[in-house]
Amino acid sequence: MTAEINHIKSQTILVSCPNWVGDVVMATPAFDCIRRNLPEARLVGLIRRYAGGVIADGPWFDDIIEIHDKTIGGIIDLVWQLRKLKPDLALILPNSFRSVLIARLGGAKKVYGYRRNSRTALLSGGPEPWRNNNRITPRPMVEYYLEICRWLNFGTPTQLKPHLFCSDTTMEQGARLIESYGIAPDDMVIGMNPGARFGSSKCWPPEHFARLAEMIAQQWDCKIMLLVGPGEQDLGRQIVELSRTKIINTGPHHVNLELLKPLIQRCRLLVTNDTGPRHYGVAFDIPLVVIMGPTDPRYTNANLEKTIVLRRDLVCSPCHHKECALHHGCMAEILPQEAMQATEQLLREHS
Repeated sequence: MTAEINHIKSQTILVSCPNWVGDVVMATPAFDCIRRNLPEARLVGLIRRYAGGVIADGPWFDDIIEIHDKTIGGIIDLVWQLRKLKPDLALILPNSFRSVLIARLGGAKKVYGYRRNSRTALLSGGPEPWRNNNRITPRPMVEYYLEICRWLNFGTPTQLKPHLFCSDTTMEQGARLIESYGIAPDDMVIGMNPGARFGSSKCWPPEHFARLAEMIAQQWDCKIMLLVGPGEQDLGRQIVELSRTKIINTGPHHVNLELLKPLIQRCRLLVTNDTGPRHYGVAFDIPLVVIMGPTDPRYTNANLEKTIVLRRDLVCSPCHHKECALHHGCMAEILPQEAMQATEQLLREHS
């Protein structure tokens, strides 16, 4: 397989990025491996518009195409964009049939990705997912994406931990915003991420965040920064109104995924749902308290050196449903006192 890749190393290669923000971050070691093994290739990253800020300023891609493939018109436009590039090869990280079909229609001569479900016939090759009794076995997504590189006989990855990049311009923009919040250079900052693009099932109750903020403020002289993304403004306001302590609410400033980077880097510790900003914390080496409910922990069971995961192993979990049809016990039963204990432990261990 290496010889087959090498003869097109100076040509155009499409890399279809994962769809979810956290998965994009966990794919960065695979991006590193691809770039290192194909240094002369023109790598074109295909990524959804909302996730573009995640890979902004990174060294992986020569060009980036934002994909809009939810409509027939969007698919047709994307296919024509790809055909103009005359791609020699496509590496597909998502598991969908559509991602492989678009690469084929876009003119890629060879398409590699996981051989699973009905898309296998469209692939030129690729690894098979781990299975147990014919059922796909969850594994850390960092390893999952790197397995495609291993199957291609690329050299051993040198980077197994996700990492992100931030331009000087974005860092300066973040510094100005942080200063506007009254945060001084020597202030201790505890971040809280209460939202989740995936759905409400991943969200810890707002009253728990509000109570935890009070407990943190009683314990430490610090600033508490609520990281609220676009569309989560109501959630941010609710937490601020429920809490009896001062909370810096970033909601009104519509912080996007690129500007979020310097804000998370400024935190001494981050308390977060199991969602994209969690993986930002891993990439920037920030201690993390992760509140996990409906998702299987095996998908993220890597790079946990500075992470404490709090979860309840209920009969109904992990369900991977976007909304809970029951009592949401997997999240609601995790109390603020437990998150506070985890916060204290991490600050002791990683001060």
